[in-house]
Amino acid sequence: MLVLVLAGAVVRPFGLPEAVIAVPAAALVVATGALSPAHALDEAERLGPVIGFLAAVLVLAQLCDDEGLFQACGAWMARTAAGRPRRLLGQVFLAASAITAVLSLDATVVLLTPVVFATAARLGARPKPHVYACTHLSNTASLLLPVSNLTNLLAFAASGLTFTRFAALMALPWLAAIAVEYAVFRRFFATDLDAGAQAPTAGDAPALPLFALVTVGCTLAGFVVTSAVGVDPAWAAFAGAAVLAVRALLRRRTTAKALLNAASVPFLAFVLALGVVVRAVVDNGLDTALGRLVPDGTGLAALFGIAVLAAVLANVINNLPAVLVLLPLTAGSGPGAVLAVLLGVNIGPNLTYAGSLATLLWRRIVHAHDTEVRLGEFTWLGLYAVPASLCAAVVALWASLAVIGGG
Repeated sequence: MLVLVLAGAVVRPFGLPEAVIAVPAAALVVATGALSPAHALDEAERLGPVIGFLAAVLVLAQLCDDEGLFQACGAWMARTAAGRPRRLLGQVFLAASAITAVLSLDATVVLLTPVVFATAARLGARPKPHVYACTHLSNTASLLLPVSNLTNLLAFAASGLTFTRFAALMALPWLAAIAVEYAVFRRFFATDLDAGAQAPTAGDAPALPLFALVTVGCTLAGFVVTSAVGVDPAWAAFAGAAVLAVRALLRRRTTAKALLNAASVPFLAFVLALGVVVRAVVDNGLDTALGRLVPDGTGLAALFGIAVLAAVLANVINNLPAVLVLLPLTAGSGPGAVLAVLLGVNIGPNLTYAGSLATLLWRRIVHAHDTEVRLGEFTWLGLYAVPASLCAAVVALWASLAVIGGG
């Protein structure tokens, strides 16, 4: 069932949503007794708040796009790049890292990637380095905050950390991994970056959507406050999305149907069904098999072993099932082990197409822009970037745990 669910997510036969296969598979594992109804209900209750959080962040990101945030970002990149592809790559790294961290990796893949295509075309620059940066940073730059990635939300719930301590521990690994990625990109795409480009023509820059920016800033502050007082941070995400939604509805810039589409209900159903199927696999022996491979402790060698195991598993069965499998096995060793899992499942997927759902979605968007993504090139870039950035991030996490502590 797990293989069928993942294959359906990759292939999406007839363009159908991922949930079309995942939901019947989840029902089947319960009906056949592979997973008891009680355990299925437990899994649904565990994933419920995480899925609600994800829905709110997806709506928030779409409303920011409706407000013109991403168009303003594209204009800023074009203006400050001044016709230099290497500078444009730096601007894309800055924008993608910030958007991934604050508005989640889905915003970078779905909303920023088309803007980067348009910006590169406007400057006459070769789009490949900048577009590839979107997919790599949608994974790597999602290390920073609990809201940056669905895998982070799951790990955040299992780690017992506050929002601020999670961010403090992951800040140095986040910076280290992005810095290594940037160095690899500059060398790997040197020929494309040396090609000519032109400065943008003068024109009126789109207005900066201050209301959207202030709302996002207040939402981030709300994450910190709610976490500190023991309230689920999902409420802060709902509040931020509600503020922008009410404003957009009153101004007739959106509709209730558009908001429902932005929440991506079929994808949320897929996540819930996938969690149930993975729980069935875990309960029927996978936890025992992997338990023998998970290193004990949170020393540098143990953290490295956990991160590598998570990276390998993410590329074999996708990063979302990988984190669902590994969290119960590592939570007992403390927050450091849980965060090491995150390093593996967030950085590791840059190695293969199937490593994360975000990469698969990015590939479809690239094809829609009549640009070819060659498997060999994608894999070679991953072979250069993933081991180096993963090693740097693990060392940085070890240092952060030593200085800040994981308690």
